[in-house]
Amino acid sequence: MTDTTAAPAFSVPRRTWLSLSVLLLGVAMALLDTTIVNVALPTIRTSLDASESTLSWIISGYALAFGLALIPAGRIGDRFGHTWVFVVGLAGFTLASLWCGLATGPTSLIVARVVQGLFGGMFFPAVTALIQLMFPGPLRGRAFAVMGATIGFSTALGPIVGGLLIEAFGTGDGWRSIFFVNLPFGVVAVTAAILLLPRIVAGSQARGVDLLGLVLLAGGLVALLVPLIQGQDAGWPLWTWLSLGGGVVLLVLFFVWESAVARRGATPLVPPGLFRHGHFTGGVILAMVYFAAFTSIFFTISILWQAGLGHTALESGLVSIPFAIGSILGASQSDRLAVRLGRSVLVVGTGLVALGLVSVWLILTTVDAADLNHWILLPPLLVAGVGSGMFIAPNAQFIVATVDRAEAGAASGVVGTSQRIGSAAGIAVIGSVLFGSLDFPAGRPTPAIVADTFAHAAASAMAVSAALAVLAFALVFALPKRVAH
Repeated sequence: MTDTTAAPAFSVPRRTWLSLSVLLLGVAMALLDTTIVNVALPTIRTSLDASESTLSWIISGYALAFGLALIPAGRIGDRFGHTWVFVVGLAGFTLASLWCGLATGPTSLIVARVVQGLFGGMFFPAVTALIQLMFPGPLRGRAFAVMGATIGFSTALGPIVGGLLIEAFGTGDGWRSIFFVNLPFGVVAVTAAILLLPRIVAGSQARGVDLLGLVLLAGGLVALLVPLIQGQDAGWPLWTWLSLGGGVVLLVLFFVWESAVARRGATPLVPPGLFRHGHFTGGVILAMVYFAAFTSIFFTISILWQAGLGHTALESGLVSIPFAIGSILGASQSDRLAVRLGRSVLVVGTGLVALGLVSVWLILTTVDAADLNHWILLPPLLVAGVGSGMFIAPNAQFIVATVDRAEAGAASGVVGTSQRIGSAAGIAVIGSVLFGSLDFPAGRPTPAIVADTFAHAAASAMAVSAALAVLAFALVFALPKRVAH
């Protein structure tokens, strides 16, 4: 009797699950573009005569713009409805993908990637917010688990898809296909979103976007990111240190301004009340550190495999298959494990990621470059993938569930921004370490010397990623032991 009456309380119409599939298609497109470019970087460098810092900007510029758009997009969604924010953002993302594919030089590609990131960040918070609003009780956890699987799988699948496309369309301009592939999926997703997604509006009392807050936040993050990317090439002159200091000052001013806006009764870009929850604050920091470690490993491996070891883009992409498979396996069990174990599932997940990345670092440090192959990296990347799948979906649920449902969009924006900032900063730092560690001897180096030099540089970069993963494992204990499902 009890079971039959309780079941309807946790059921949703079939249309809701179809709506989720539309949201996840957008997620897949956005996250695929975080890593699909990695395997194309050597080809882009040759085709467009791009510098090392340009390669970092192609990745970090997208991630930073993505992150900066998340918070205002979340607030706009809270006010006007997340569905229309999703539709407009996804349409803009699709058109920006076309622009990227048609880019004629490094600068135009970086600008197009920034625009693509801005539109990606515009529609992404609507996904988490709509899941939070559409699904009740345990079904919400299941939906977040599917989202986590999509995030992990799409991110890990990016290098494989990129490698296949470049293999099919050639190493000259074949890199353009990694952006053109978004066009048919974008058209389908936008059309389906208009037809299927619900018109849910929460928190309609919001009174606009805090433009000065957005300027202070953007200025602070850019001031921090520019020297991280350009500093190594420039030899760390005085301006890089002044920029880092200025970025810190701007971020302090941002938080002071947000508190002032809230005291006046206006709507701040980031509601300070969100950070009164210690669990939420800890989760934001954790997300930033984790994504810095997680995203950067594909950057390092792609550069090593192609520029250092002379493999093709497809061979470089195949290295990530174990991580992709592990992500699917981990995410498929994450919701059930989160219900049973609570925070322990996150502890296990980050522990496995840390173990996997430390093992990859040890392999790069101890194995000769001539003996490196994808089979050697298969076990640690599989372990790290399982851990990543176990972590991503429950982590998002743990963090967003600590705030009021009416502020789901704002909370999702803050969490997503911390993830993208972590990705951007991770690529900037890892790129600086990787390229800064390349020390070729005088004269024309042999292929063996090139391989050894890149392997040494990759080991240094992977050491940073592994250290960040260990730090994420320590930070996971800041989250609550359990959340309501």
